[in-house]
Amino acid sequence: MFDLLLRGGTVINATGALRADLGVMGGRVAALLAPGEPAAARAEHRVGGCYLLPGLVDAHVHLREPGLTHKEDFTSGTRAAAAGGVTTLLDMPTDEPWTSTARELRDKMRSAAGRLHVDVGFQVALRHDLADLESTRALNPVSFEVFTADVPAAFLHETQSDLVRALKALAPLGILACVSPGDQSILNAAMGDGSIAAFLASRPPLAEASGIARAVLAAADTGARVHVRQTNSALGIDTWRRLRDLADVSIETTPQCLFFTAADYAQHGANLKASPPMRERADVEAMRAAMRDGLIDIIATDHAPHAREEKAAHYDAFADVPGGMPGVQTLLATMLHFVATGDIDLPALVRMCSANPAQRFGLGERKGALMPGRDADILVLDPAQTTRITNAGQLSRAAYTPFDGMQVQGRLTAVYLRGVQVDDMKPAGQVIGDEAHGHA
Repeated sequence: MFDLLLRGGTVINATGALRADLGVMGGRVAALLAPGEPAAARAEHRVGGCYLLPGLVDAHVHLREPGLTHKEDFTSGTRAAAAGGVTTLLDMPTDEPWTSTARELRDKMRSAAGRLHVDVGFQVALRHDLADLESTRALNPVSFEVFTADVPAAFLHETQSDLVRALKALAPLGILACVSPGDQSILNAAMGDGSIAAFLASRPPLAEASGIARAVLAAADTGARVHVRQTNSALGIDTWRRLRDLADVSIETTPQCLFFTAADYAQHGANLKASPPMRERADVEAMRAAMRDGLIDIIATDHAPHAREEKAAHYDAFADVPGGMPGVQTLLATMLHFVATGDIDLPALVRMCSANPAQRFGLGERKGALMPGRDADILVLDPAQTTRITNAGQLSRAAYTPFDGMQVQGRLTAVYLRGVQVDDMKPAGQVIGDEAHGHA
C-alpha cells in the first residue's frame, strides 16, 4: 500500500513527459503506474490535467545566516523557497562570518536543523591559505566556492597561479569547485565617478569572459570538477561555447540576467543592483539563445536579499549599494515565462532547474527526477491557471521582487517534500550532509 497516490497527472522529467499515476512510500517515489492502474493508498489525490514536476534545486542562494538575519534567515528564506516550488536549495557561504572552516560549517548546520521548510545543502568559501580543507570536506558540503575578484583578501584567488593552486588542492577531494568568474586586475584599474556607468565599466564583459576562460583552463590543467557561477554577457557565453569541451565544467545564469538590461536601472535603481551587473539588450538576447541551444547547464537565482532600508539608503557611489536581490520564490514562475514563449519546454525547465543542479552538486541519487527511489519532492502545476508575481506575495524579508506584476501561465497547487505536503507553519526540511553528526 502506498502512503500517497497522485492520479491523473503527467510526470515531467528532464528526459520527457509521461502520463502516469505516481505512488509514494517512505518519502520516496515508489512507482510510476499506468493511468488508472489498480492500487491502494492511505491518501489518494486527483491531479487530472496537472503536471507533476520534481521539486526545483536552486544551486545559488544566500540565506544570510549567521550574522545578517535582518536581511533573511533559514526560516524566512526556506519558506519563500517552498512557496515557489524550490524544495532543495544550496546556501552560499558569504554570511558573517563567512563559512570557511569545519567549525563554522558545523555551527551553521546545527543552527539550521529544525528550522528549514525545504532541504538545504551548504557551500564553503575556500580560503586563500587553503586552511582546514580535509576536516571541512569531512562534513560533506556540496561545494567549495572559489572567488577570483571583488571579495575580502582572505578569500581572493586573484591570479591564474592562485586559481590553479586552489583547484589542485580541491581535485583530490572529489568535490565540486565553484568559480565566480571575474578579473581583479580590471576591477583594480577601474576609475569612476560613482555613477551606474562607472560601476558597469568596472565589471565589463571582458572581465567575465576572462574569468570563464581562466576557470576552464585551470580545470583542464588540474582535472578538477568546476562549476562556473553566473554568466550574463555575449562575450562570456561565446568564450564558454569555445572552451567548455576542454574540461569537466558546467555553467549557470540567473533569471534576472535573462530579463533585465542596464537600461532598467533607471526604473529599478538600487533594487536591481547586483554583480555581475545588468548588461545590454544584445547580451540578454545572447543569453536567451544560449538557453535555447542548451549551452546553459543550470539556472539558479543568486537569491541575495537585503533589508528595504538598506537598499533605500543614500550611497555616494552606486558600487556601494548592497548588491543582490531576492529570487528563490520566483524561479519557477519566471522560467514558466520562457515555456509560454516557446524558448524552452517543461523538460528543459526541469533539466536546468532540477536535474542538472542535483546531479552536478552530488545530489543526483535523491533529487532532480520523479522516478522510483528518488525523494518524493513533487510540484503539482496546473497549466490552466495563471500566476501573478507581486511584491505583496513575497515571503522573503526583502519584501519585493524585480518581477512584480509579471503574469505567467501555470500555477502551483501543491508542493510535496519527501511525500508530505509542505506546511507553512511546520518546518520539515533537512540539512544535507554531515551524516556523521546525525543530519540527513
